[in-house]
Amino acid sequence: MSDIAGWIHFFTTFLNSTLVLSVPIAFAALGGVFSERSGVFNIGLEGLIIMGAFGAALGVMLTGEPFAGLLLAMLFGALLALPLAVMAVSLGVNQLVAGIAINIFALGLTSFLARLTFGREGTSRMLSGFENIPIPGLSSLPLIGPVLFDQDILVYLLFVLVPILYYVMFHTSIGLNIRAAGYNPRATDTAGVSVHGLRYLCVIGSGVLASIGGAYIVLSLVSTFSEDMSAGKGFIALAAIILGRWSPLGAFLACLLFGFFNALQLRLQFDYPDVPYQIFSTLPYVVAIVVLIFVAGRNVAPTAIGRYYDREGH
Repeated sequence: MSDIAGWIHFFTTFLNSTLVLSVPIAFAALGGVFSERSGVFNIGLEGLIIMGAFGAALGVMLTGEPFAGLLLAMLFGALLALPLAVMAVSLGVNQLVAGIAINIFALGLTSFLARLTFGREGTSRMLSGFENIPIPGLSSLPLIGPVLFDQDILVYLLFVLVPILYYVMFHTSIGLNIRAAGYNPRATDTAGVSVHGLRYLCVIGSGVLASIGGAYIVLSLVSTFSEDMSAGKGFIALAAIILGRWSPLGAFLACLLFGFFNALQLRLQFDYPDVPYQIFSTLPYVVAIVVLIFVAGRNVAPTAIGRYYDREGH
């Protein structure tokens, strides 16, 4: 019986690690799905995550309240996504170049501001964050109870957002308009729908969602801010969007896959301390590359993604 209890504890812990490591990627991927469905390739998710993380840390440092940190993170994410929308939607700047510029700007700005705010090391003190909220009865279920029903408010928010955003995307008129803008913006505009307005809404919305992912890292995972703590999560989110076929549900499931391999590499580091940890830490990125190679040519992106739409047709 003790062996069975030990295995149950092991699998519960591993599944919980898989979930919590998936959460910041999932928020960014959900935002990216809407941005790319509307026709804007958002490679700036990495910068949006780190901006959200800094906003969360700053908000908690100033007020002591994690909700204030979350709100400031969302504001910072929206403000950073705005110039991306202007460049990609209004000015016709190459969307890959615009996204890379956003990433570089965000990484540099947060490093600079962190040193001004938190000290020369650019790392904050330990910050207060969200506590887990166990759901009575359900949280005591074996194996899945602690994983699904003993989490903090941001994980529950993710659980609620995935089906809601899936429904909005595929079962509402605004979702139809977003998908149409990503496939045939000219026809969408002819039907009286503002393609530019939809794309602005989706890009700024993606900034808000990705910044919540950054806030989760600070407010739920590590309780501190440090430079470059996004650690490539935005790029993993881009892979999850492709693997999930530009669907909120599919992207979320893909994020769980990457979270699984992230949890696995941490476990391998613990089990094999004599092996350089860098070897194991590359595992999620290797998996992302392999997955993208495997699905190459099978998943069809929105046809207008990455293309500037000129209403005058010039």
